Amino acid sequence: MKKNSIIVLLLFTIITVTAQQSSIPEVEELLSKMTLEEKIGQLNLLTPGGGVATGAVVSENVEAKIKAGQVGGLFGVAGPDRVRQAQEIAVKNSRLKIPLIIGSDVIHGYKTTFPIPLGISCSWDMGLVEQVARVAATEATADGICWNFSPMVDIARDPRWGRIAEGAGEDPYLGSQVAIAMVKGYQGDDLAASNTMMACVKHLALYGAAEAGRDYNSVDMSRVKMFNQYLPPYQAAVDAGVGSAMSSFNDIDGIPATGNKWLLTDLLRERWGFKGFVVSDYTSVNEMIDHGLGDLQAVSALALKAGLDMDMVGEGFLTTLKKSLEEGKVTEEEITVACRRILEAKYKLGLFDDPFKYNDSSRPAKDILSAEHRAIARKVAAHSFVLLKNENDVLPLAKNAKIALIGAMANEKNNMLGTWAPTGDIQYAVPIMEGLKAVAPQASISYAKGANITDDKALAEKINVFGLRVTVDSKTSEAMLKEALDNAAKADVVVAVVGEASEMTGEAASRTDIQIPESQKVLIRALVKTGKPVVLVLMSGRPMDISEEFALPVSILQIWHPGVEAGNAVADVLFGDYNPSGRLTTSWPRNVGQIPVYYSMKITGRPGTDTFQKFRSNYLDAPNSPLIPFGYGLSYTDFEYSGLKISKSEIGLNSGVQVSVNVKNTGDREGEEVVQLYIRDVVRSITPPSRELKAFKKILLKSGEEQTVTFDLKPDSFKFYNSELEFIAEPGTFEIFVGKDATTDRKVTVEMK
Repeated sequence: MKKNSIIVLLLFTIITVTAQQSSIPEVEELLSKMTLEEKIGQLNLLTPGGGVATGAVVSENVEAKIKAGQVGGLFGVAGPDRVRQAQEIAVKNSRLKIPLIIGSDVIHGYKTTFPIPLGISCSWDMGLVEQVARVAATEATADGICWNFSPMVDIARDPRWGRIAEGAGEDPYLGSQVAIAMVKGYQGDDLAASNTMMACVKHLALYGAAEAGRDYNSVDMSRVKMFNQYLPPYQAAVDAGVGSAMSSFNDIDGIPATGNKWLLTDLLRERWGFKGFVVSDYTSVNEMIDHGLGDLQAVSALALKAGLDMDMVGEGFLTTLKKSLEEGKVTEEEITVACRRILEAKYKLGLFDDPFKYNDSSRPAKDILSAEHRAIARKVAAHSFVLLKNENDVLPLAKNAKIALIGAMANEKNNMLGTWAPTGDIQYAVPIMEGLKAVAPQASISYAKGANITDDKALAEKINVFGLRVTVDSKTSEAMLKEALDNAAKADVVVAVVGEASEMTGEAASRTDIQIPESQKVLIRALVKTGKPVVLVLMSGRPMDISEEFALPVSILQIWHPGVEAGNAVADVLFGDYNPSGRLTTSWPRNVGQIPVYYSMKITGRPGTDTFQKFRSNYLDAPNSPLIPFGYGLSYTDFEYSGLKISKSEIGLNSGVQVSVNVKNTGDREGEEVVQLYIRDVVRSITPPSRELKAFKKILLKSGEEQTVTFDLKPDSFKFYNSELEFIAEPGTFEIFVGKDATTDRKVTVEMK
């Protein structure tokens, strides 16, 4: 071998070894002392049971495994004293005294439960989104938790999928901004502080595109679609410094994400530069057996070699990796690399300096469910509501009105928190009836159930898996309806709280019928026939098919599942103490047969319109457009746009441009408007979407006030991933649209040379 070749080889070896070593000297020192079994133990994440239920499997002999150095972390355990007990077993009774990392699913608040994430995203207020995560981190760390399985950033365009409730909707740009805000809120400026927690971006990747909207189902899409439409929010979280990532249940290019080397190593680590660790979803290592990829030993080895670092609950790593090493199916270096990443996370959290830093028993009383946190929850909920219709301007209601409050969810706590609130407690929720009375004590409010959420007892049993959410009343449907109509006859206005129970969406809660259940439809029809003004307060965890209700002479306020301050926030908006400013982050379909329908769909070679034409991309029985578009939302005031301008008519390939528009509040109330900017690349090397959201600003205007809103579009705003997966801009014409929602036709153009 020539001398130069030897030098190059030595340099390569040095660089490779250095890259595999930690930048934290203490980690390398600890690794040098660890046995193979102890390294594998750090890759094992267990749940002891008796705590928060987030899956069907509970680990066994947890205490003995911790003492033996066979556990790297726990979840499903909370409370300073209980976490301290678990931590003491690790740092006092195991050989190397390595602390545990304590995780939890804190999806939309801890004890102070906020609206479901889909609802929070409808605020279009990244300051509020970050504040939600900051409150959640403060409360969870007060209860001993330092690692959060959030944010969930999956782009979702199929409302049949129950977990659409957990994300930020259909758009990659908005989803990316939400991901950044949540990571910043959870992790703060100092991950080692006692009131910040490590975030975990999930579910990597494409989980929101599950076929047929059925949870855990297969996903198959092109790389171009991945990079342009589905991957940006995950990358945004990585760029924001997220400490960990969770693999998804679905497959990608035929290989489950948990064992997909292209995803976990080539993309996540090498292309995006991710420095944290990757944990599997609940038993997703084991579930690769059902995917058809081999027995537990085979799939565990596949996952490790792909770049998975921690096995959640399944214990495939714990029970098979040593054998795989002996058989040459994995290397000790691969085990060491995974272990190193987990130890680094524990050092970044400060657990080696103080394993009990999150076990201050004085914190829960002052940091959890404080008056300050509840006030924030009330504000966020009100900002998340979307006014879909305001028939004859019936809203806001007079505070001395006679109100017939109707609906199974109008005077109860069980459905206020929403899906995936395992750390919340329904006893602290404010019912809507209670909120109305508190905000408008002069109002006369009568209550009647009117109808069951559903009359289907079999469906109710499925919904009630985590507690009572749906009751089928002993009264007949006719008797309940009569009581509601009697109340309506005496009232000035009817407020009917209708929609979905909290567990009709969420994990393992996909639906083929996303209409309001028939029992409630009968009630709504009868209330409308009374001739009284009817306000539908619509509660759901997904976009619904409300074509029938939208055509009725009713007002509709979409409130999602609003969280612990539900009743107060609903009252604030209904009575006008807060002017609704929420805007949809998903398109709402006309019917389930239209799905998927989203604003950035491509224009085909035979483009269709809402007027049927033969041999065009149309339906025979419905228009192409959604019932309600992305970005839509009404206010109690009106906003007028004018003077759309662009700073340049021509720009270079790596140039930006400034766009401005005047927005005036022409109504008689103060209100907030979400000014939205979309771009269409008219001609490019791969077919473009009809338009893409690239910027937005939420502004507050007093009655009669006018403001010039300016957007500084950076070069990246005009770029896309081409067929070679290069992030580029190409010369040509760009149309820039600015307005209230994704249907705006107000535009300027710019030529890129």
